[in-house]
Amino acid sequence: MKRPSLSLERAFEPRHGEAVPVAPGVLRITAPNGSAFTFHGTNSYLLGEERLFLLDPGPDDARHLAVLEQAVAGRPVEAILLTHTHRDHTALVRQARKLFDAPVWAEGPHRPSRPLRAGEGNALDSAGDMDLAIDRTLGDGERLSTDIGTLEVVATPGHTANHLAFAFIDGAAAGTLFSGDHVMAWSTTIVAPPDGAMADYMASLDKLMARSDSLYLPGHGGEVKRPRAFVRAIKAHRLIREAAIVAAVRNGDDSVAAIVSRLYRDTDPKLHGAAGLSVLAHLEDLVRRGQILADGPPSLGARYRLA
Repeated sequence: MKRPSLSLERAFEPRHGEAVPVAPGVLRITAPNGSAFTFHGTNSYLLGEERLFLLDPGPDDARHLAVLEQAVAGRPVEAILLTHTHRDHTALVRQARKLFDAPVWAEGPHRPSRPLRAGEGNALDSAGDMDLAIDRTLGDGERLSTDIGTLEVVATPGHTANHLAFAFIDGAAAGTLFSGDHVMAWSTTIVAPPDGAMADYMASLDKLMARSDSLYLPGHGGEVKRPRAFVRAIKAHRLIREAAIVAAVRNGDDSVAAIVSRLYRDTDPKLHGAAGLSVLAHLEDLVRRGQILADGPPSLGARYRLA
């Protein structure tokens, strides 16, 4: 089975420099920071009509800030909301906080999904906004009042420990969930230990499948119109990848590098580093569940065998 259909990728038009209506009372502004990891750029969202919430200001880019200011059009910004604290979503926060005189609300500061082991580094340290000040911490199930409906906070750890989704549960945009980097139409999500954790990510997929949201607006790329089916496909893809990793270990591939060489032979070698972190995330979870054994704590340099 292939990964979830990426047909929505081809339909997405970022329309850089514009504020694009994507749901009742919701505007999307895509930053011009396209890359292999951000697709066409980071999506910022303005929620509301007379008083606004700004979701994920995006990268430190003067052009993007100018478009946000034009779209806000002098209306009060009640708060800046963050799905998570990777810099492609947060580097503009400091300027936006000052420009709009708005506090920053998020799950909490950036942190690894588990304590770092002795001698271990975090390959995504540079991606995390480590010193970002949070004015209000948000918890799972918390509800925020906007002038277009009630926004529910949905904790979705996995991509990062502090990842949140936000869902309108009433009003004209009811059923719309802002999925951040947890679910995206254009690509599977990077889960890279210790920044992220596969066990948390899979549990968060199950959590979203139990909901009745009808539209996802992600942090990169276009909308997901059939989210339940799409999330089921994502989970199936991850389980197939997990089974392939177990099979690779059974066949004698006892290192992350060997597994990546087998499973990602058709992938651009420039992306093998990210693939290795994804394989490590699966191996950590398999070791935790007792299906795979390691010669020490799971790591990029460890040796693996079947339990």
